[in-house]
Amino acid sequence: MSKMLPALAALALAATFSVAHAQHSDKETKEDVQRHRAMAAAHEAAARCLESGKKEDVCMKELQASCKGLAVGKYCGMKHAH
Repeated sequence: MSKMLPALAALALAATFSVAHAQHSDKETKEDVQRHRAMAAAHEAAARCLESGKKEDVCMKELQASCKGLAVGKYCGMKHAH
């Protein structure tokens, strides 16, 4: 048991650090909310674009332009299978 104690202590410390690191300040949370709403609006616009009959490449270019700087990847944080 005494050999496991340091390993358990290290694991507990790592878990504590992970939880503390994952928590956001109120300002960061508000910024995340704004970013998610902006991404949702961009995706809604892309859906309307596709519904209007425009070609997918045109709508994806519009989506990329709307999402520049908002999310990771060229699909505004989302990509689905085709």
